Amino acid sequence: MTRISTDILISGGGVAGLAAAAAFGSAGFSVICADPSPPVTSAEAEGADLRTTAFLQPSIPVLQAAGLWARLEPFAAALQIMRIIDAGGEVAEPRVVKDFDAADLSDAPFGWNLPNWLLRREMVARLRDLPNVTFLPGIATSGLLTRESEALVTLSNGRKICAKLVIAADGRQSTMREALGIPVKTTRYGQKALAFAVTHPIPHNNVSTEIHRTGGPFTLVPLPDRDGLPCSAVVWMETGPEVQRLAALPIREFEAALDTRSCQILGSLTLASRLTVWPIISQIAAHMAGERVALMAEAAHVVPPIGAQGLNMSLADLACLLELAQADPACLGSAKMLDAYHRRRHLDVQARVTGIDALNRASMIKGQFLRDLRAGALNTFYSVTPVRKSLMKAGLGIR
Repeated sequence: MTRISTDILISGGGVAGLAAAAAFGSAGFSVICADPSPPVTSAEAEGADLRTTAFLQPSIPVLQAAGLWARLEPFAAALQIMRIIDAGGEVAEPRVVKDFDAADLSDAPFGWNLPNWLLRREMVARLRDLPNVTFLPGIATSGLLTRESEALVTLSNGRKICAKLVIAADGRQSTMREALGIPVKTTRYGQKALAFAVTHPIPHNNVSTEIHRTGGPFTLVPLPDRDGLPCSAVVWMETGPEVQRLAALPIREFEAALDTRSCQILGSLTLASRLTVWPIISQIAAHMAGERVALMAEAAHVVPPIGAQGLNMSLADLACLLELAQADPACLGSAKMLDAYHRRRHLDVQARVTGIDALNRASMIKGQFLRDLRAGALNTFYSVTPVRKSLMKAGLGIR
């Protein structure tokens, strides 16, 4: 069978893989992107990813260069304020409320929030505009052979692709990472997350809110209005058994539990989508690259959904790879390029995985004394202006 040659083969057509295909295609590289599952591009379709993604400020230039932001911005809800509420007292009600306002740093919001299914729809549409990009939905990468000069990737349909660079964006169980033998460190918390959308009578006013009590954060993230009502995405983290119990409740009982856990800060919440359940882990690869292969996104790092870090870390991976590729196209996929990629990204990834792990553990605590300590720490950090601004900059990934 004839081998097909390309500059870049991307294994994985999730949000990160599609963004990488659009970015490298827009930069003039020839790209093939393969994913075993055709993307679900409608909220009502079976298998739709009802989670949302908040693109923080540093991610926007990457999306603009990929020709994606003009498509996405009309559907995005701005995130002007990140509000943290501690509701860890004897009664489930706010006792500490702190606002981190993007206006303290710049004129721009912290970021913009969009549904994942819509991201896939617009990204796939962008790839159709790029003649140098081939998207292969329903086709997996099944084999990898690397040498100093190129990588040879076998697809599930039997075709073989020769590429100067393979980008592994194929998730936490990455086939490409496993083929390279790169180990990962995985932390399991015994948590799962419920992801869904709600409408509510009180406008969110572009405020993203994390409510901490026990079990993990309960997060309300702004979405555009739905049917004339304010709308938000919810990520509700709890222990695995508790998530199973909640997911099995009749709708009215589930909405009553929602009102209790949300402290009704936006009024009574009405379920506006089906529920989806996601496992919560932390994971980090020992190395960000191997011969002719770069790991990015969940192939390289997985974090709990706290502080909008997950996909923004992935886009930071992409920005670094794209910068190195454009700086010296002749060295695309070389050991020099990939060593530089590992050096630039791995320490930052390690720091963020460690920091989010600590935040998640703090959000899970049950004992009243420890919950009181958590509330006191929030008060202390917020009250010192330089510390508050430093925390906001660290969250955004800016200096």
